[in-house]
Amino acid sequence: MSLLKEEELIDILPKDGPTAREVKKYLKKYNDEFIVIKCGGSVLIEPNLYEIFIQDVAILKKLGFRPIVVHGGGKRINKKLNELNTKSNFINGLRVTDKNIISIVENVLIDFNKEIVESLKDKNCKAQRITSKEKNIIKVEPESYELGFVGTPTKINSSIVKEITEHDEVAVIAPLGLDDKNQTYNINADTAAGSIAKELKARRLLIISDVEGVLDKNNELITEINSIKAKEMIDKKIISGGMIPKINNCLDVAGNGVKGVVIIDGRKNHSILFELFSDKGSGTLIRE
Repeated sequence: MSLLKEEELIDILPKDGPTAREVKKYLKKYNDEFIVIKCGGSVLIEPNLYEIFIQDVAILKKLGFRPIVVHGGGKRINKKLNELNTKSNFINGLRVTDKNIISIVENVLIDFNKEIVESLKDKNCKAQRITSKEKNIIKVEPESYELGFVGTPTKINSSIVKEITEHDEVAVIAPLGLDDKNQTYNINADTAAGSIAKELKARRLLIISDVEGVLDKNNELITEINSIKAKEMIDKKIISGGMIPKINNCLDVAGNGVKGVVIIDGRKNHSILFELFSDKGSGTLIRE
């Protein structure tokens, strides 16, 4: 990839994002490497945040990167289940998924996947769908009997993802997988993104959510953390609740070939660009 000149960068970058000078400094660092972006939370339901997210992914592509999007859809699934008067329970943050619910979850995620692909195409950014019905790349086994059709990834077919990126397209992946009998399973989107990032030996896994990042005991953002510090914070209950599995997943990914995992706040303008292209970053970088 030939690196872009400053004036070319000015044409590509948003005016309220990092400057062309800052971006130029970091372009070489991520040159031609996989950046896996897991997106969830408000970004996927608030139109303005969603628009900025799509814009940022399209910009990464124009800069010559290889972004891969793994999307959640919990809030949309909740909405659909409410409309259908279908109650669902959770065990340790994972949705108990019976035969009826997995069919609803699959339909919601596939529809949403199409929407993201179309949104990227509207920004002149070619993209391809990966779902349980099209080009499935995730083999799963059941997480547990109690959870029903919730799966743990056992194998990722990375060649499909690589082929899509070689055709200069963004792979947009739904957190769904198939077992040996071709039964569809719902997968926690963080887990799916982590498995894909590990298989691709991605340069970065960016986890976009509705939290600033990891906070210390005074509720101040910690910009970087390693496994020793994280375990200490879990022991002291500074990291607690739903953040524990999130951090453990990040540490597993960072310990298995991914150079860094970052939890970033999708509610902030252009948080993806500021994370990758500014000294300050925009969340918590987690290393082994």
